[in-house]
Amino acid sequence: MKIVVSGASSGIGKEICKFLLSKGHQVLALARRENLLKEFENDSSYAYLAVDLSVILPETGRIGSIDKPLNDTSPRYSKLKKAIADFGHVDILINNAGGLINLPFNKTASAQFVDQYKANVITAVNLIHACDPYLKDGSHVVNISSMGGFQGSSKYPGLAAYSAAKGALSILSECLAEEYKDKGVHVNALALGAVQTDMLKAAFPDVNGGASSAEMAKYISNFALSSGRLINGKVIPVALGNP
Repeated sequence: MKIVVSGASSGIGKEICKFLLSKGHQVLALARRENLLKEFENDSSYAYLAVDLSVILPETGRIGSIDKPLNDTSPRYSKLKKAIADFGHVDILINNAGGLINLPFNKTASAQFVDQYKANVITAVNLIHACDPYLKDGSHVVNISSMGGFQGSSKYPGLAAYSAAKGALSILSECLAEEYKDKGVHVNALALGAVQTDMLKAAFPDVNGGASSAEMAKYISNFALSSGRLINGKVIPVALGNP
């Protein structure tokens, strides 16, 4: 299968690429840090592109009463579209890119809320837009959300911006399942609990994740590969508890 993975330079995303390549799939890996994307470059099934997917492109959508083509004029976006076109059709898209800050709400500026939304939602929006022409009947889009954005889960102080953004990603997943239903493309979100990654360690130095990056990557990969035909429009908790 041909699989696009964002946030692929470290942590869960890197382990997803490693697992999928070991199973013989073709992978297009996307992340901002090119030097960290090169680990698997000698594998003929692996392609990569350094790109910042969180950029809010001004040419996207409607300007006044005139519809403009989505992102057609951005050089940065054109590189992404060319990479996907060269890759070919997209069987699976795993939107793993994200960012996490740990700050009390009354010390979190509105600009930081926007940054969290860009890191955790706009990254997925931009990549799904870019992949749209190459999604086909049977394609599966998997958005990596969080238990912090899962309704009814326990919430942690300091994660208001992050959790709100991941909650938005979860709702977006439900909406896109309806948008793409007639095309035969299924969209789901996995709401992850704590995973031992560098991102978690930076935000919570004293917290030990409940699962390793490799363990979670294997679960995400197998879900993306096997559940696309059976599950659609769901936000599924993947956690050892109710964090």
